[in-house]
Amino acid sequence: MDGLRRILATFSDSGWALIADPARDFLAGEGDREKLLTALQEADKICGGCGCRLDPLHKRAAELLEG
Repeated sequence: MDGLRRILATFSDSGWALIADPARDFLAGEGDREKLLTALQEADKICGGCGCRLDPLHKRAAELLEG
């Protein structure tokens, strides 16, 4: 779970509301797992191949949430 928390902290600090807001909520214990998972999947569709540092993290966070 520590790896997931690090990834979510990165998303939270990213400034990209699509993933920052659900990640921040989840870290605060107020988030919804399904909402976060949906946001991660959407982020991967939009930006998953652009080459930024977040690209591999979308998929990894989703894997950790599902597993």
